[in-house]
Amino acid sequence: MPALKFPKPDLDRIPVAMTVAGSDSGGGAGIQADLRTIAMHRVHGTSAITCITAQNTLGVTSVEAMPPDAVTAQIDAVATDIGIDAAKCGMLLNAEIATAAIERLQAHGVTALVVDPVMVSRTGVVLIDDDAIAALRDRVIPAAAIVTPNRHEAQILTGIDIVDLETMQQAARKVYSLGAKAVLVKGGAMAGPECGVDVWFDGDRLEVLRTETIDTPHTHGTGCTLSAAIAATIARDGGDALAAVRRAKTYVTNALKHSLAIGMGQGPVGHFYPLVDPQLPRP
Repeated sequence: MPALKFPKPDLDRIPVAMTVAGSDSGGGAGIQADLRTIAMHRVHGTSAITCITAQNTLGVTSVEAMPPDAVTAQIDAVATDIGIDAAKCGMLLNAEIATAAIERLQAHGVTALVVDPVMVSRTGVVLIDDDAIAALRDRVIPAAAIVTPNRHEAQILTGIDIVDLETMQQAARKVYSLGAKAVLVKGGAMAGPECGVDVWFDGDRLEVLRTETIDTPHTHGTGCTLSAAIAATIARDGGDALAAVRRAKTYVTNALKHSLAIGMGQGPVGHFYPLVDPQLPRP
């Protein structure tokens, strides 16, 4: 199977990336992190908000779902006027929102779709119910160009107990069999030498991706940031999907180096690091 590639964008127009995700009142993850990430990639960001959370660096205190027709109305409004070169889906919260959102994205011909299947936090806390998990597995993931589960999410999707690099690779192949064109199993929750190691599989290439490990407690929003960076890179540059993932991982690594020690808990990554450290290359 040939490597997953995306068409080169029209250089005469501004690239657009959409995020379909929840709102984080603390600004560390979700829509807020996605739009900052997209902007730092010099891409215009648009959004469809799926839920509103009350949260800060200490945790989430409230979650309110948007009506599915309000989510689809946001997608329609953007797609019919501004257009969508690439999109990412983050927190879809329930089966109704997940199904409605993916149907509208497909109806508008969005194929450059990065799915961050938000089901479980990095610490292993389940965030959505069984119906929503089934909708992600059966409806959303088959429509994805790239799906980026963390260790716990990959375990739920595959039934594989992921304990080492070999089982990460097995899980990547099995998630791929669900219908996505490419899979990135993230190892941020792994222990030992596999911590921070990701596994890529696109039906052809099985790659182990290693980057510098950053020792910081302030990692809130890393999954959102990575998937948004992948979508923004594809919207801006097109080309090889794995190359876009590698560039996005570099962006996240640099953002972790400049993570923000705000609040009394776990702060977010520093999305705007190129503004404060111009010696680092722009994403």
